Amino acid sequence: MFDNLSDRLQKIFAGLTGKGRLSEADVDVAMREIRMALLEADVNFKVVKEFVARVKERAVGSDVMNSLTPGQQVIKIVLDEMVHLLGDTNSKLALSGRIPNVLMLVGLQGSGKTTATAKLAYLMRKQGRRPLMVACDVHRPAAIDQLEALGREMDIPVYRGEGTDPVAIAKQGVRAAIDSLRDLVIVDTAGRLHVDEEMMDEAAAIRDVVKPDQILMVVDAMTGQDAVNVAAAFAEKVNFDGVIMSKMDGDARGGAALSIRQVTGKPIKFISAGEKPEAFEPFHPDRMAKRILGMGDVVSLIEKAQEAAADAPMDEKTAQRLGKGDFTLDDFLSQISQVRKMGGLGGVLKSLPGAGKLKDLESQVDEKELDRTEAIIRSMTLKERANPKVMNGTRRERVARGAGVHVSDVNRLLKQFAETRKMMKQLKTMQGKGKKHMRMPGGFPGF
Repeated sequence: MFDNLSDRLQKIFAGLTGKGRLSEADVDVAMREIRMALLEADVNFKVVKEFVARVKERAVGSDVMNSLTPGQQVIKIVLDEMVHLLGDTNSKLALSGRIPNVLMLVGLQGSGKTTATAKLAYLMRKQGRRPLMVACDVHRPAAIDQLEALGREMDIPVYRGEGTDPVAIAKQGVRAAIDSLRDLVIVDTAGRLHVDEEMMDEAAAIRDVVKPDQILMVVDAMTGQDAVNVAAAFAEKVNFDGVIMSKMDGDARGGAALSIRQVTGKPIKFISAGEKPEAFEPFHPDRMAKRILGMGDVVSLIEKAQEAAADAPMDEKTAQRLGKGDFTLDDFLSQISQVRKMGGLGGVLKSLPGAGKLKDLESQVDEKELDRTEAIIRSMTLKERANPKVMNGTRRERVARGAGVHVSDVNRLLKQFAETRKMMKQLKTMQGKGKKHMRMPGGFPGF
């Protein structure tokens, strides 16, 4: 979403860091370019004006202008102010000690509210909660069916109630959670195509009945400044506590995400960047600011890697086998699965510092290659995966037909696998020799 803005800002920074000294005129030029980049990203003009003014005030200070690295100092100032713009610190979900806790989601129709309800329930269950989703959108056709389908997919119960009174359904849903020993209720309310009094009154009535611990507004990041205006209207009528920014994987300019905190005073609590349940995470202003400025997000990448590993823990036999440098195609398949959970190859690369400098990053990474590799491996028998040496010409032709690829694709994968396996064994051998050479007098291993 922020690709264009990120590219523009990195070019501006490259011009600053290329200068040994900075004059006030250099700062003025950079500020004008930053202002244009933010406005073109659809950031609220008042927010842009204040942001540029704060950066310029700090950038022309004597500590910066007389520094040996003034360009880097300016970048640091922009980063600090970007973090401030997005909310300074991450705003965690505040829940009370009562059981069940109640969360209520509001927003316009089409903002991704029902999907966000299911993703939030999925995330909370991973944190040890026992959620129940309550379907109160009785106005949109198939909204309740959609939530139930998502609930079945994630194995999370949904209460749909009886009748067409959303206030009564919400109240009954909380009671159902108590009866079924659920400690968290997430209420999906109705939306409209635009803000109207009926929708606001209904949301307020549900709020008054269930007394939610938190009201979260789902905002479609693709709608730009319109999303900010809608959020401001909801803040006035319903007084929500935080924002879930949906569709962050879209190709919009990202102005809503950069404006909403300053315009409404409400923090962004979660972001959603994909259709899968895992594509939903707490919002960290500092990490997002670094992504926008092309500095990567290694912390989030590490967290995703740890989460992917926790979802598919390695058994003892597999660990011993890999420790000896042995590696099978099933292990390769497991690695592909973990890469997908981390956002795919493109997502991994974009999280690395400096990745924004690559031209056309998406074209550099062929995500479909992972699909082909997975299809080829899954078309093999267990014996073939464990010992690819048995793959003769007949077997390779059969696997190619099963995977819908050419035999040359199968040959290439097997060659790459053989080279990888050989390299792993060489590394294991070198590691063993290194330990032998590193022994200290008396037989104690050195470090």
